[in-house]
Amino acid sequence: MRPLARIWVPGRTVDIVATWGPLRRGAGDPTWRSEERALWRGVRTPRGPVTLRLAVRASEGRIACHAWGSPEAADWLLDRVPQMLGQDDNISGFVPHHAPVAAALAHRGVGWRVPRTGLVLESLVPAIIEQKVTGQEAFAGYRRLVRRFGEIAPGPGGEFGLYVAPDAERLRQVPSWEWLRMGVSPQRADTLMRVTRVAERLAQVTDLPLPQAHRRLRAVPGVGVWTASETAHRALGDADAVSFGDYHVAKNIGWALTGQEVDDDGLAELLEPYRGHRYRVQRLLQLAGAMRPRRGPRMAPRTHLPTHF
Repeated sequence: MRPLARIWVPGRTVDIVATWGPLRRGAGDPTWRSEERALWRGVRTPRGPVTLRLAVRASEGRIACHAWGSPEAADWLLDRVPQMLGQDDNISGFVPHHAPVAAALAHRGVGWRVPRTGLVLESLVPAIIEQKVTGQEAFAGYRRLVRRFGEIAPGPGGEFGLYVAPDAERLRQVPSWEWLRMGVSPQRADTLMRVTRVAERLAQVTDLPLPQAHRRLRAVPGVGVWTASETAHRALGDADAVSFGDYHVAKNIGWALTGQEVDDDGLAELLEPYRGHRYRVQRLLQLAGAMRPRRGPRMAPRTHLPTHF
């Protein structure tokens, strides 16, 4: 299988790993493979599965893009690589009011932009799996889902075990006991089923104003502010979609900016001067490693797996 190829000249520094880091669901994500000079992803496009390889040619200021799959699917994805790497992210009006934000922007934010993949289900499904569980549980559940119900990525991706996540139709066929075997609780599985039934309508949020897109996402029972935000700052390029409701985010940002942990109300007040760019602050601080000191053992992972699994 021969790939389609494109060269993109962004006219700025692009840090692919920092930009796409939130798209990776744990170190064992089957849809992701990184090499010294290239990044591979298995991507489910509206026109079919694709293996995508991006290689940065820093000395030339270019990014080489190769895509394996049907011509229609590969072309669809290559057309959108610039958007996916933050070409449309507008940083005008962003003022780093706090010294830690300014430092993070200077040191880690040069090549980072808010991505806009345009792939709603790709971000929404793992976000639902991640609801109210530890990262270890969430990543394991998504990994099992992709390996059991996804498919081998086209072309060379299949040679080293790269996968493409299942589409909505395949997800609708997953029986309830299989969700349990994958460590996904019935409540989250029910939300996933509701999402798959309206997947086409949800895919259309990419064409809506951001407030309306959030409302449509949250209209699905089980999809709240946190889940919609986790989807929006990946799929919709929403630089304001801060992760309210997250176990760590408010505490980490509060500690980074003031030396004190805050709750969601405190976070909203703290980030109000950044409105329009509140997620930008969150991600810049994450990239800079601005994490509060841990004072105890990590939360133990819970299990929904049968004892014989």
